[in-house]
Amino acid sequence: MLRHLRQHRARLLGILLAAGASAASYQACAAQGYQPGGTASHPLPGNLLIADRGNDRLLVVTPDKRIIWSMPIQVSGPKGRHSHGADDGFFTPDHKHIIVNNEDDQTIGIISIAQKRFVWMYGKKGRTGSQPGYLHTPDDAYQLANGNIVVADIGNDRILIINPKTKRIVRQFGTTKVRYHAPPAKFNAPNGALPTAGGNFIVTEIDWGYGHPGYIDKLSPTGKVLWSFRSQTIYPSDANQMPDGNILVVGYTNPGVVDIYSPQGKLLWHYRKTYGHGALDHPSIAMPLSNGNLLVCDDWNNRVVVIDPRTKKIVWQYGHKGVKGTSNGYLNVPDGMDMVPAGTRFQHTGG
Repeated sequence: MLRHLRQHRARLLGILLAAGASAASYQACAAQGYQPGGTASHPLPGNLLIADRGNDRLLVVTPDKRIIWSMPIQVSGPKGRHSHGADDGFFTPDHKHIIVNNEDDQTIGIISIAQKRFVWMYGKKGRTGSQPGYLHTPDDAYQLANGNIVVADIGNDRILIINPKTKRIVRQFGTTKVRYHAPPAKFNAPNGALPTAGGNFIVTEIDWGYGHPGYIDKLSPTGKVLWSFRSQTIYPSDANQMPDGNILVVGYTNPGVVDIYSPQGKLLWHYRKTYGHGALDHPSIAMPLSNGNLLVCDDWNNRVVVIDPRTKKIVWQYGHKGVKGTSNGYLNVPDGMDMVPAGTRFQHTGG
């Protein structure tokens, strides 16, 4: 359940996928009934925040690949344990802060963009736990419009909503350390609870322990299950809702996949390439862009890519496939990203 276990399981699943298990398990994609958007003329419609986990830093890059802001993320943890920096980063509603989580360090925190420092943190550095103030492999922390923070606490099989002022848990979905799919009372290793524009949550369950594709659920703010389906995506990661109401999710495998489902669980669109420039290696999250393209964090290929869903071609990327680096244009296992809200200001850092 820590990163090394997650990677070990993902490697095993990647072997199955490479052998053709994916082709056997996926139903025929009803592409004729779903017309995705996408345009190659302006592939990335704005600046991009990247959580460059392996390099222990956050970056903001422009569509022409200039770095306009960066911040190192200090790491800690038990002696001898390899612990990287922030593996996800999302802008807060005020657009003046970035909320990050660190799975290995067992913390989530809020960063002031202007001051380049943490102004809030929850969790005990390097220590797992389930009691108040502790987390176990937190993933995808978001600040909601009301100021509260939602986080998927994977290792504890629960989703928490935390009041940042009091640091008290104001709501919990799932039963602590009970791993089973029966939302909202129980979840099977939830690795994301991404909020929607309407205030609901899209929850992704990895379904560890069974080796099957996982579940995707939609919950109301009070935890009511609006719908739930078992996806066909092996190791689904960070499902989120698209503007048309459909669900975008990646498969954290090699070769990686990107899928779009209807809320009824029907597979509408499927991306999987086994070789060449378009092949993905353990993508962790995909996001719909305003121009219809899909932004994908291609973790183990050390790049972030934009895919035109009409042509299924990569039309923009930051990073070099399969090559780690720290200099301009290079990444090291990026694990999170977010589009920069319009009007957000950064002090230029060079690069």
